[in-house]
Amino acid sequence: EVSTDDPETAFCTLANREELNPEEGSIHHCLYQFTRNETLTETNKLLCDVCTQRHCGPKNNIKSEKKYVYTNAKKQMLISLAPPILTLHLKRFQHAGFNLRKVNRHIKFPEVIDLAPFCTAKCKNVAEGNTKVLYSLYGVVEHSGTMRSGHYTAYVKMRAMNNHLSDLVLRGQSQALETEPVKGQWFHISDTHVQPVSVSKVLSSQAYLLFYERLL
Repeated sequence: EVSTDDPETAFCTLANREELNPEEGSIHHCLYQFTRNETLTETNKLLCDVCTQRHCGPKNNIKSEKKYVYTNAKKQMLISLAPPILTLHLKRFQHAGFNLRKVNRHIKFPEVIDLAPFCTAKCKNVAEGNTKVLYSLYGVVEHSGTMRSGHYTAYVKMRAMNNHLSDLVLRGQSQALETEPVKGQWFHISDTHVQPVSVSKVLSSQAYLLFYERLL
């Protein structure tokens, strides 16, 4: 979908990104890097239809003359629709020559995360005036092993039914006002073995997948 926005507001977010100072090795830093403003120049220039039409005239002459016009541009990936369930998939591999190597580094992640600094100012399902888009952690998938073999386990929070989340999923509306983590007991699940664990144990895991539910 291509849309035309005011250049002065096109790169604006719900919360001020300039005030962020995300700690390296954290999920906030990952999101900050993924949604950073990029400049497209040289071989990354953007094909500009408007500039091409100005240069070549009517559209029917563009293909025949093949005088496409490319221009410098800015690019930024932002969230335009805050999901009921937020799934974050961490890239846990890197190239080592011709091989792939697993990244075992611990990435810090919080119980409650605010997506507002990573959402467009015109986020479709955020009430006007809101400067927070909060999510509560309820599931983590962890992988142990190497790129060739290993084992997946999960951390899951057992909690009461979230009626506000149900409204958001089924009707696209939410009146949720909670700003604290959803209360519940965490469990570690490995095949058929299940045992209760503390939240500190969950937050110290080497997350591969993170699952959050929307609070606000």
